[in-house]
Amino acid sequence: MPNIENLITEINRLKKDKNAIILGHNYMEYGVHLVSDFTGDSYDLAVKAMRTNADIIVFAGVYFMAEQASALNPDKKVLSPDPMAGCSLSDALDVETLKKYKKMYPNSPVVLYINTSIYTKALADYIVTSSTAINVVKSLDADVVLFGPDANLANYVEKKTGKKLIRVPPNGRCLVHASYTKQLVSLARKKYPNAKLMAHPESPLEILEAADFVGSTNQMIKYAKDSESKEFVVATEIGMLNALQIQVPNKRFYPFMSMETCACARCPYMAMVTLEKIKSSLVNEKYEVKVPNDVAEKAKRAFENTMKLLSH
Repeated sequence: MPNIENLITEINRLKKDKNAIILGHNYMEYGVHLVSDFTGDSYDLAVKAMRTNADIIVFAGVYFMAEQASALNPDKKVLSPDPMAGCSLSDALDVETLKKYKKMYPNSPVVLYINTSIYTKALADYIVTSSTAINVVKSLDADVVLFGPDANLANYVEKKTGKKLIRVPPNGRCLVHASYTKQLVSLARKKYPNAKLMAHPESPLEILEAADFVGSTNQMIKYAKDSESKEFVVATEIGMLNALQIQVPNKRFYPFMSMETCACARCPYMAMVTLEKIKSSLVNEKYEVKVPNDVAEKAKRAFENTMKLLSH
């Protein structure tokens, strides 16, 4: 196996030679964080991609993230280090299912979580993140909203807004967060009595109700920085601890669910994106992600609708 330091040096050289940047999701392994020009959540990185002068964008994250970066940056070459790196949420909702629900509820706006394919995004009225979903749904002039694909996030948004959300599909869930139980909260409180519990909105409602803070990955970083607490239990994908340890180095972070107790603490798709694959992607300029122009335009419109709604 290549030496990590040599890999990092070689990747940084390739970036410079090819005028490329690497966008690294917060859930990436530690080494990927070290070569990433920007780290953040999927939407944050897609926006950053729009502001770069680079010729090549390597998206170190799962495939739907590279898709949306490509849709928002049609003039750039967007590469996915491993196009097989999927997402249980994105895979839960296909175009035909969404079309069926739109026919059943023709007067209800379609709000899709960002963890969806670009083809379903093209059928949406609004695209939301875990940090914007509540404000967007609350702002809509509608009592019934089609919301997909995350049923856990829908439960949380419904509780916070008082609106009726039709879950599309009924049981779409992130395979990591879906495994959380209330018992894990009790175990975490007992093991780390001085720690604050931070939970991602993709978690079941019983976890969110027991947490000290609920927010997106970027919001977790801000909360940890601003909090007087020195210890935190992190109820989200275990790779998030890398982002927190790098950006908040003076505090301690513990996994809600460890790799020793459950393999699903680590998203198998996120784990597919490695330094070796990033290097290969840059060397060979593979695997390029292309989105049809009409699909990209429709998805972009849904993003813009969201930004307009939130700016009012």
